[in-house]
Amino acid sequence: MMELPARAAAAAITLFARFITAVRADWRGVEPVPRQRIYFANHVSHGDFILLWSVLPPNLRRQTRPVAGADYWLKSPLRRFIGRDVFNAVLIDRDRASRKDDPVAQMVEALDGGASLIVFPEGTRNETDAPLLPFKSGIYHLARARPEIDLVPVWIDNLNRVMPKGEFVPIPLICTVAFGAPMHVSDGEEKTDFLARAEQALRALSNDEEDNAESLAESRAENQEQRT
Repeated sequence: MMELPARAAAAAITLFARFITAVRADWRGVEPVPRQRIYFANHVSHGDFILLWSVLPPNLRRQTRPVAGADYWLKSPLRRFIGRDVFNAVLIDRDRASRKDDPVAQMVEALDGGASLIVFPEGTRNETDAPLLPFKSGIYHLARARPEIDLVPVWIDNLNRVMPKGEFVPIPLICTVAFGAPMHVSDGEEKTDFLARAEQALRALSNDEEDNAESLAESRAENQEQRT
């Protein structure tokens, strides 16, 4: 059970995230029902999991744990409180030379405890112009370990513009969190094939966003022409 200060902080962070971004959840390929899931998303900001977490209904939010880098979230007392106590994150040591626990085993343990997970297959924030960085193999091994659990692609749009690199004051912009259709690893599916399929499922949500924006712009232009 989350302690009172952590519950209050969670409520405050959720309200702040929604106020700054006017975030909208777009449940395209799946419904927000109480089912154990692995949400895998694009990664452009330290606020990604906060935004995804904040759009989940309260009953799903309580059982969903983000997977995050221990080096970042244990760096200061405040970050430690937010990462460990508020979000109950599965904290992964990203330094292969020093870590003692297997990251996939940590995630499987959390799943076996009944939690859903938020994971970022790119492994680190994407600060390039490419839509996605190449996926790490962890999501494949996680899918193989618990093949019955839905893997849901999630595209987080606009957050990199709300919190640009090096800025400390967020810029109010509308963000969208789009949830795609669940997927599973197939029997005998090779790692490279699965990662390509997962990456494509995530890219498709991004393309839909762009197509919707283009269609809206074209519709507005047509309406303007008709008026004139």
